[in-house]
Amino acid sequence: MLAIRKKFPPLHFGILAAAFIATLAVYWPGLSGAFLFDDYPNIVDNLGVQPPNASFPSLVGAALSSPSSEFKRPLASLSFAVNYLVSGLDPYWMKLTNLVIHLLNGLLVFLLARALLQIVPARTTAVAGPRAGTVAALIATGWMLLPINLTGVLYVVQRMESMANLFVLLGLLGYITGRQRMLTSALANSDPASAMPAPESGLSSEIRGFLLCVASIVACTSVGVLAKETAVMLPLYAVLVEWLVFGFHAANGRCDKRLVGLFVVVLLAPMLVGLAWLTPGIFNPSVWATRDFSLRTRLLSEARIVVDYIRWTLLPTPDALSFYHDDFRVSTGLLTPWTTLASIAFLGVLAATMVWLRKRLPLAALGIGLFLGCQLLTGTILPLELIYEHRNYFASFGLMLAIVPLLAAPRSEAFALPRHVLMGALLACWVALTALTAYAWGNPLRLAEDLASRAPLSPRAQYELGRTYIIYSHYDPSSPFTQLAYAPLERAAALPESSILPEQALIFMNSRMNLPIKDAWWDSLIAKLKSGKPGVQDESSLGALTQCAREQRCNLSKQRMVEAYLAALSHQPPSARLLASYGDYAWNVLDDHALGLDLTRWAVQAAPEEPAYRITLIRMLASTGNSSAARDELKQLEPLNYGGRLDATLMQLRTLPGLQ
Repeated sequence: MLAIRKKFPPLHFGILAAAFIATLAVYWPGLSGAFLFDDYPNIVDNLGVQPPNASFPSLVGAALSSPSSEFKRPLASLSFAVNYLVSGLDPYWMKLTNLVIHLLNGLLVFLLARALLQIVPARTTAVAGPRAGTVAALIATGWMLLPINLTGVLYVVQRMESMANLFVLLGLLGYITGRQRMLTSALANSDPASAMPAPESGLSSEIRGFLLCVASIVACTSVGVLAKETAVMLPLYAVLVEWLVFGFHAANGRCDKRLVGLFVVVLLAPMLVGLAWLTPGIFNPSVWATRDFSLRTRLLSEARIVVDYIRWTLLPTPDALSFYHDDFRVSTGLLTPWTTLASIAFLGVLAATMVWLRKRLPLAALGIGLFLGCQLLTGTILPLELIYEHRNYFASFGLMLAIVPLLAAPRSEAFALPRHVLMGALLACWVALTALTAYAWGNPLRLAEDLASRAPLSPRAQYELGRTYIIYSHYDPSSPFTQLAYAPLERAAALPESSILPEQALIFMNSRMNLPIKDAWWDSLIAKLKSGKPGVQDESSLGALTQCAREQRCNLSKQRMVEAYLAALSHQPPSARLLASYGDYAWNVLDDHALGLDLTRWAVQAAPEEPAYRITLIRMLASTGNSSAARDELKQLEPLNYGGRLDATLMQLRTLPGLQ
């Protein structure tokens, strides 16, 4: 305890301890909530992260099981598997793990902010010197309690984001430490009065500092991207720190060419390679076929969204932080809506302000730079969904770094009292909204009703409310929740740009309860599948109906199901997941083995690196007596057995007729 008090002055320690306690208290009610939305495909329905044991093959299989990305995000998936092995499929412990990661990140935010505040010369900031720790603690406090960061904690799957940024923060802290060593060592060596005899062997302190800079960027980026690809932004953040804080200077004031070379290797070269790799896909119209926006309208829309992120971070309101943002109106022109041009102008002014402040208030400039830099990956050319609150998990640190030092001014500064009052009011606002939202997250029904009220025009929010009522009905026609489910689901189905999820839920519910299924639901579902290429939610909906029919829990019209699949497959090229789902339906429900076999073959051709489709194909071939083809597919499957993850499956397949 004494050691801790020596490291942190009492005021710093008190603020930080209070921040940790407040964060625990605010989030604790939300830990009792359930899984939500993308938690299902990534965790609940993903048997890969539910390994039977902690054997090496099982853990490798878990690490490579994520459906969220081609890169599989193995570190995050492995952490879900460890949670499962310890406490089963209990969201409480998974959310608690997220909260621990968030608190660790809060500590790193404090250390990083304090290091930056101590580096900046006193003439450029009011918080250099002994007050740096106090202001850093306030930055960490605000960041940990920001409402916009709630989904990084209570939304289980977004451990991917918080874990990736754990390594981003570590990397920045390591880089700053290395740069300080480079400068202090060089200054000491240039001062004859303080010069020490050089050691006979070993690297100099300056070289060790440079190697620490290199290792911090390379190692932390490499590990961070195993949790989520957003960690790839670490080199950009480091170059912003270098430009705005250190100026690429060596101790003698000249440009340090080693640092220029470092960022050419770790930032410029990978960026050019990445753009060359991404560009063909970005300009391919089929890549945007499942979206309701194009590259042009995405870029226009993101200008408004990034400005919204600033408001949602600093001045959040419940209707803004609604979790579901599929009711967002896409920008189709500079003046459609007019806020598009205004937002572009504002962002231009903000970028110019960053450059103007770099000599006057470098930390404010750095904060702006980190916020804007964070948006470059997810808010520009990639065909991702437009809006997610968790994308600001790191960006919000930039805003805290920009404004908190200005508000936490010494009493001797002009307008200090109004600034302190504003700081206190903002903290109170953040704590209150985070606490209210976390309380809602603590109960599935309360959360669904809260989010539906925040976003009445969101198809997803209305769908989730209806789905929650279905769950609470326990498929009992006499339950009051059964009648409550119809209104939000039908409202969701009628909203523009909605997926087939609401129709699927209505059909699923009535079929399970042996109630009549309206033709209008089927008509709407099929019309949506015909109108545009199916997205992930549409494919999941068809898969859920197929599974229900296969397990004989739903009595669904075969004609209507075939119409739905044909409508979905009318858009080329069809996804492997859709082909495999239709193959499952044809084989198990239609009893059309020839069609099921063909569709599964096409799924394998569409995704040759996905073992699940090939495993199904082998079983189908073996059951039809086509042993030779089954053996050929088995040989193709064996190279996919990374780390022994398919050992048990391969052993089972080899026992099939004709494969012994």
